[in-house]
Amino acid sequence: MIVAIGTDLIEIHRIRKVLEREGDHFLHKIFTPEELHYCLKMADPVPSLAARFAAKEAFQKTWFEGHSWQDVWVVRDATPDGPFPFSRPYLKFSPQVTHIMQENLWVAHLSLTHTKEHAQAMVILEQQA
Repeated sequence: MIVAIGTDLIEIHRIRKVLEREGDHFLHKIFTPEELHYCLKMADPVPSLAARFAAKEAFQKTWFEGHSWQDVWVVRDATPDGPFPFSRPYLKFSPQVTHIMQENLWVAHLSLTHTKEHAQAMVILEQQA
């Protein structure tokens, strides 16, 4: 059963501006080391950072209370499995959020996309039977 759906769309230039203004402070406030490790090795990390920012916002829209930017983050499968020939992004959570997710039998599904101008994320919070 679907519990909630959250989506977020962000203009990539806004993330670029914040990075120019706040630099490392912004990066370490919003993103986990795991996210930074993945994004910062790209030629242009800003679209991937923007997509992860959107994912955090989209998840917040499914959640019943506020939480820290560091309580939810995006990772990718290390090796593709199943019918998909590529690694898929998924959400990981702090112990507090994980506890609530497990207690309620909730699973979060994530979809990310970006163009040159925008990044978007959608999160579906589902209760498992």
